[in-house]
Amino acid sequence: MLKDDPPEQLIAAVRTVAAGEALLSPEVTKRVIRQFGRLPRPSAPQGVDELTSREQEIFRLIAEGLSNAEIAATLVITDSTVKSHITHILQKLGLRDRVQLVVLAYQAGLV
Repeated sequence: MLKDDPPEQLIAAVRTVAAGEALLSPEVTKRVIRQFGRLPRPSAPQGVDELTSREQEIFRLIAEGLSNAEIAATLVITDSTVKSHITHILQKLGLRDRVQLVVLAYQAGLV
């Protein structure tokens, strides 16, 4: 989180972290994306071809910095469905969290 993030984001962040999940401020996510956007793009990593078309779509939206709520609204699905897809994506790709997912997407040139 950044010190100038709105109070409601800070409260949501505390709840998220207290629930044992990881969190990046949307602004931090955008900065990470910009940094990785400057790196050379290697080939797609193993496992990406095993993702369903919906999982690939969610994978791309996460890499673009969208939150679960924004993904749900974009795809007209529930937050819990988004979380389920993210869990499957992380398992299929052998990743720990969405930060690793964003890094992988940019390293692989998928976005």
